[in-house]
Amino acid sequence: MRNVVSGLFISLDGVIENANDWIGPWFSPELGRAVGEMIGAQDAMLLGRVTYCEFAAHWPHQSGEMADTMNHTPKHVVSATLKHTGWQNTTLVNGHLETELADLKNQPGKNIGITGSATLVASLMRARLLDELHLFVFPVVLGSGKRLFNDGEKVPLRLIESQALPNGVMSLRYAGA
Repeated sequence: MRNVVSGLFISLDGVIENANDWIGPWFSPELGRAVGEMIGAQDAMLLGRVTYCEFAAHWPHQSGEMADTMNHTPKHVVSATLKHTGWQNTTLVNGHLETELADLKNQPGKNIGITGSATLVASLMRARLLDELHLFVFPVVLGSGKRLFNDGEKVPLRLIESQALPNGVMSLRYAGA
C-alpha cells in the first residue's frame, strides 16, 4: 500500500506561508538533497486547489529535470470549485476524498507526495489520512503568516526521524501517533 507523504517548509513559529520569500539564506545542497530524496520516493502528487493553480501556471513553461518531474508526474487535485484541469497528467478529485484517497493508496507505486497545500495537509491530518508529515524547520521566527496548525487543534504525532542540517534547518519526519 502506498503512503501519503507531505513535505513542508516551516518557520520556528509555525508559519508556512510564502516560504520562497524567506528560505533563501538557508537553502543548501544538503537541503536540496533531502527534498530531492522525498520527491524521488513519490510517483504521484496530491495537491490542493491553490497550490495546483500556482504550479499549473509555472511548471508547464519551464524546462529541465525538475520541470520534467513536475509535468510528467500524475497529479490529483482536491477541489470543490475547480471544474476542469489544464495541466497534463492531472485528475480532479472532487468527490468523497476518503474513498478516492483509499483507491489511490491501493494502486501500485511509490508514495503520493503533497507539496505545499497546507489547508489540504491540515485537513488530512485531522482526518488521520496523512501517513507521514515531513517538516523542514527553518531557524527563523516570522511573527505572522499562515500557520499549519490552528490554535486549539491537537494532532498527535510520532517522530520517526530527525536530522540537523549544517545550515541550522531541522529535517523532521512524523507519522500519526
